[in-house]
Amino acid sequence: MVGLPARGKTYIAYKICRYLNWLGIKTEIFSVGNYRRKIAGLHPPPTFFDINNPDGLKKRHEAAKIALKDMKKWYIEQEGVAAIFDATNSTKADRAWINEELTKLDVQVLFIESICNVPSIIMSNIKDVKLSSPDYENLDPVDATQDYMNRISCYEAFYETMTEKDLSYMKLINMGSQYVINVIRGYLESRIVYYLMNLHTRPKRIWFSRHGESLFNLEDRIGGDAGLSPRGEQYALKLPELVKQNIGDRPLTVWTSTMKRTIQTARHLDFPKKQWKALDELDTGVCDGMTYDEIASYRDLVSRLEPVIMDLERHENILIISHQATIRLNVGAVDTFRPKGQGTRVLSNDLFISTNIGASGEISDTSNPILPISPIAIASKSLANEA
Repeated sequence: MVGLPARGKTYIAYKICRYLNWLGIKTEIFSVGNYRRKIAGLHPPPTFFDINNPDGLKKRHEAAKIALKDMKKWYIEQEGVAAIFDATNSTKADRAWINEELTKLDVQVLFIESICNVPSIIMSNIKDVKLSSPDYENLDPVDATQDYMNRISCYEAFYETMTEKDLSYMKLINMGSQYVINVIRGYLESRIVYYLMNLHTRPKRIWFSRHGESLFNLEDRIGGDAGLSPRGEQYALKLPELVKQNIGDRPLTVWTSTMKRTIQTARHLDFPKKQWKALDELDTGVCDGMTYDEIASYRDLVSRLEPVIMDLERHENILIISHQATIRLNVGAVDTFRPKGQGTRVLSNDLFISTNIGASGEISDTSNPILPISPIAIASKSLANEA
């Protein structure tokens, strides 16, 4: 990462990390700020970041060296694929050092620079993100804001934007209003650039609902395109009230799969709707009676859902009514750091999940079944209840 403080670098780093991990690419973030706090402690004065302060400069360089050393170790010992070096990397000398150290390991380096010259966005980043960081814990917000503005001024005195023609880099200007791309090589760099060109940093809410109980659920059958059971119809009738309680008067778009049970679940919602073939459940094809491993892999489903994930980035309020496997992977796309096992948890019919993605990329969600759990959902763990 490259950029002045309060330009959204850490947010972008976490979004890239979630995306790549979701694709199955082992990715880790190495935050130089965390290393710096271990070396220099919390609440450093603004002068710590002054280029004319030899002690501060020495400790910041030490933090960067230790972070890069750990990153190189991760590549070798943990067989990592993509590492994100989260720091300002403010000068050409800093970037030349990073590039030299990593190319020794045959690691391809892509610099991502976030540039913002809109005062309102910068101040919003400071108030929404930076004041909650460990550096400003228990400090007065007004004093903390001024302190951080002074820190930015220290960096501005020696900051050098990217102009190195021989390096691979992407510039995101004013939160995606303009992009500059230089010497992009290979599949992984191309995927990252494509993702960032779809990235929006506004806070957003995403709601997920599994479809109401279907007739095939009642019959313990897999696949097919069955409509809703009477209990499923009951959930569809309750859904508008539930949406009103959670969403209020905010604009909303509803996405469903192309299958009857999701379309019927959404039919009483008075919002714009869009059907996605990509949101259909795992394809059972001619494999009735087989196990998940024998039918279709989640990796195939990830590839199918990628266009949905890209489009999600462009919207602020979305309700997705879909199927168990596709909901698991959509939730995983926005938060791959949830506890192990979340990606295989059983989602009952009539389950409503509310996901909040904050300005700093933090994620919280709540989920609850709206109707009493069906005896079939309790008794059966067959593929019928996966569909």
